[in-house]
Amino acid sequence: MAKSHGQGRGTIRRVFFFMTQKHGKEQERRRVMKSNKGKGLLGLIVSLALVGLFAYFGYTTMSDIKLGLDLAGGVSITYQAKEENPSAEDMKDTIYKLQQRVQNYSTEAEVYQEGNNRINVDIPGVSDANTILEELGKPGSLIFADETGKTILNGNQVATAKPVITENNGIKEYMVDLTFTEEGKNLFADVTTKNVGKRIAIIYDGKMYSNPVVREAITQGQCQISGMTSYEEAETLASTIRIGSLSLELEELRSNVVGAKLGQEAITTSLKAGAIGFAILAVFMVVVYLIPGIASVIALSIYVGIILVLLSAFEVTLTLPGVAGIILSVGMAVDANVIIFTRIKEEIGYGKTVKSAIQAGFNKALSAIIDGNVTTLIAAGVLFWRGSGTVKGFASTLAIGIVLSMITALFITKFVLNMLFHLGFEDPKYYGIKKAGKVIRFLSKKKLWFAGSLLVIVVGLAFLGVNKSQTGSILNYSMEFKGGTSTNVTFNEDMSLEKISSEVVPVVEGITKDADVQTQKVAGTNEVIIKTRTLTVDEREALNKAMVDHFGVESEKITAESISGAISQEMKRDAMIAVIIATICMLLYIWFRFKDIRFAGSAVLALVHDVLIVLTFYALLKWSVGSTFIACMLTIVGYSINATIVIFDRIREYLKTQVKLGLEEVVNLSISQTLTRSINTSLTTFIMVFVLYILGVSSIREFALPLMVGIVCGTYSSVCITGSLWYVMTVQKKGKKETAKVTANHGKKS
Repeated sequence: MAKSHGQGRGTIRRVFFFMTQKHGKEQERRRVMKSNKGKGLLGLIVSLALVGLFAYFGYTTMSDIKLGLDLAGGVSITYQAKEENPSAEDMKDTIYKLQQRVQNYSTEAEVYQEGNNRINVDIPGVSDANTILEELGKPGSLIFADETGKTILNGNQVATAKPVITENNGIKEYMVDLTFTEEGKNLFADVTTKNVGKRIAIIYDGKMYSNPVVREAITQGQCQISGMTSYEEAETLASTIRIGSLSLELEELRSNVVGAKLGQEAITTSLKAGAIGFAILAVFMVVVYLIPGIASVIALSIYVGIILVLLSAFEVTLTLPGVAGIILSVGMAVDANVIIFTRIKEEIGYGKTVKSAIQAGFNKALSAIIDGNVTTLIAAGVLFWRGSGTVKGFASTLAIGIVLSMITALFITKFVLNMLFHLGFEDPKYYGIKKAGKVIRFLSKKKLWFAGSLLVIVVGLAFLGVNKSQTGSILNYSMEFKGGTSTNVTFNEDMSLEKISSEVVPVVEGITKDADVQTQKVAGTNEVIIKTRTLTVDEREALNKAMVDHFGVESEKITAESISGAISQEMKRDAMIAVIIATICMLLYIWFRFKDIRFAGSAVLALVHDVLIVLTFYALLKWSVGSTFIACMLTIVGYSINATIVIFDRIREYLKTQVKLGLEEVVNLSISQTLTRSINTSLTTFIMVFVLYILGVSSIREFALPLMVGIVCGTYSSVCITGSLWYVMTVQKKGKKETAKVTANHGKKS
């Protein structure tokens, strides 16, 4: 049937309307795309500008970062006890208290015994010995005396003394706040009750520094000393009171400005290794993760620049253990990106658009990233609070790095990735697609994992016993733990740090057959301090002869003294307490977050496993155990717990879903799906440490080698041990039948 003329016009109008509408939508789509591209280009330019900006500030502030004695040197002061033969207990007590004092200048300061009545104080990052001596105060005898001249308290009964400023009617008053020990509190309460209205003098080395009137009985263990005319005067009195609480009276024997223990070569090679390692990391991320990899490289570049600026701003003293903290935080920054990118691949594999996958990837990775970082941050906080020396330095750099890495991954990476998407990188091929792969039955080999680990640990324990019987020590403790020999050599020329590292150190290592050699150059002189393990009489003679034969040194210009370990028993105790408290806090946090103590218990057992495995290598291969040993172990613990959290997060996710899946399948599936993340994260961190090992000097290698073992061990325990432990604990508690019922409504979301 033929259409009427009117019907034809109506059809044409409808077709024209639809064509116009389609054209309008196309124009709108193109306009939005153009707008998004403009937004993406602007965002990318801003991101690259930030890379350049922070690279510039990071580079310019590198010279302002305080470096420790091992990397840059500082001030070395030697005190001698006035008492000719002080007791070992008094020397230990004085060393520990001095250690607490000098940490006001640097957390990396070292105090150790030389000979039987001398104490060395090494303070990094400073170059004016006279100023330090003035501020530190002269160690001597402090007493509190009543008007009859009778001593009523001594410096040992003062816990803290600090200067304060108060303002009353616009007039500033300068005072010193005193806090007494429990014993001092009771004594002072009794004395002030009896002496209200009378004066109590504060006398230091026979000189009266203050003679305040007691206005009322002081029973709370705190008081204030007023009458100072300036803050500097109050600060001097406070430092005098603090230093006066030492068990021994000390006199300054000598003070020097010394060069780096590890030498300039250690710094140069470490920087070179860091640059090469980061370049390899960048290439790896781009090759494996494509467009997201580019986003991560930009974000990580900004991260490195910011962390350099923050180290300078917070005046953190950077030492080799501090470098370990940065390596760990870089590893965690990479880890967070890998977790996110793996999730994005999975979401694209489920059929989502790239835009939706990016959003879902960040959302689903959030809990694992937060839990992993917060767990490690808790440990860093406890270590900084309770630790001392290198432990505190490690904790401070780690804490800064963790907070920054989390911000970098969750915000900067996301911003850059969205900008790249807006630029037109919308095709899934630019992001990768992770389809459901084969589920590896890890739990079927759990007995093999447990047996293998147990065997290695038993071998390690056996070698601890063998070492004890052969050498008297279970491990090859370095001079920082058990002391050694300090040899002072005055050369005929001014030896540069480079020459000391390249010529003197190899000669010394040839005699000691040990890489644990520290050298320090005394500024303004030809004197070099060489610290080694304890040398025998024959080895001392051999070293003296080598100095004469190789460098023409006059034999009478060579002196040697025995030195105690820089890591005192009290510092070891503080470190152990800090690690125990940190472990308990991590356990509680994981228990709280996962609502199941078996998650926390298996995570902590895995940490113990990692420590024991690495300890086995130390015992078996007789690696030197020094200050870096503590940092190495702490790095391994932090690294391992983060990998474990990622797997547990996936198990937790599947246990909340509604599709039926057996518990064994949940664990196997969770480990299998996070396996790529575990391998890639470990590989990137391993590469950075490996480059450090290849390019580093011998002392750097002693640090990098066990760290590499720890990275491999931490990955193994996370993948093979933790999930198996959790499964065994769950099965044992509930029974196999009940376990099957519990997991009946849990599993993978379809």
